[in-house]
Amino acid sequence: MIKILANDGIHPDGQTLLEEAGYEVETTRIPQDELPSKIGEYDVLIVRSATKVTKAVIDAGLNLKIIARGGVGLDNVDTEHARSKGITVFNTPAASSQSVAELAFAHMFSLSRFLHESNRAMPVKGDSEYDKLKKIYSEGIQVRGRTLGVVGFGRIGQEAARIGIGMGMNILAMDPYVDEAIIEIKPYNSNNVSMAIKVETVSMDTLLAKADFITLHVPFSGDKPLIGREEFAKMKKGVCLINTSRGGIVDEVALLEALESRKVFGAGLDVFDFEPKPRAEILNHPRISMTPHIGASTMEAQTNIGLELADRILSFFGDDK
Repeated sequence: MIKILANDGIHPDGQTLLEEAGYEVETTRIPQDELPSKIGEYDVLIVRSATKVTKAVIDAGLNLKIIARGGVGLDNVDTEHARSKGITVFNTPAASSQSVAELAFAHMFSLSRFLHESNRAMPVKGDSEYDKLKKIYSEGIQVRGRTLGVVGFGRIGQEAARIGIGMGMNILAMDPYVDEAIIEIKPYNSNNVSMAIKVETVSMDTLLAKADFITLHVPFSGDKPLIGREEFAKMKKGVCLINTSRGGIVDEVALLEALESRKVFGAGLDVFDFEPKPRAEILNHPRISMTPHIGASTMEAQTNIGLELADRILSFFGDDK
């Protein structure tokens, strides 16, 4: 029998598919320090972002045929070492693209209309300083007509562009591996009405100089942050920066400096340095809209991720149970 360890969990729909096929699925989490001593009995390891699939884990996984990450990116998996051992490694980037892109826009709306600030202030001052708060938070902006810079033009970046186009935004995209993309726009559940818009990518300098909102959808190699002091200096004054990809992509110290100087009007962050204990200066900053790394955490995305994981595992093993 094929044994699967879903160490960071799997949606019940995906688990059911696997169990109905005769596979054994274990969802009780094994702590990181105990994983090398216990991984040897499993054929498949499924993780999200919490579990680190290190060289030690891979070397101890003598029966491993698959390492699968539910979600985008493989930065917590030593992919090169795993593949050198003949282990198949894959993730599920398409399953959560819409959820991550929608969260990026949630942060844009939060910043443009001060929702993150007013939701903090209203419970404390709403009954005593209502008119004052109304005045403070009445200087928001509309996103329609603004320029959206999309850094990283893969599945999630293109989904963000699709939403932006629908909102009436001008799109600037940057990706060293993509020259252009065709973005299809059509009403939900409609087969008769659609339109296709070609978006050509631009240089990073052009995007930084012209964008009113910048949303990041790139992996992080663990080296130099993609957005640091040099990049902030090239941005137009009053820009809003959104990061729903990975902590470390943005230099948080440089971000705090840019917020202080008002070069950056506000930031929307779903990911942080030092997770699960982000910087106190970040957590308490009034012009940062924050969520605790929930980009792919919608019911729809989790269902899609679980089903895609199950389908790909079943396809890999075929009738071999």
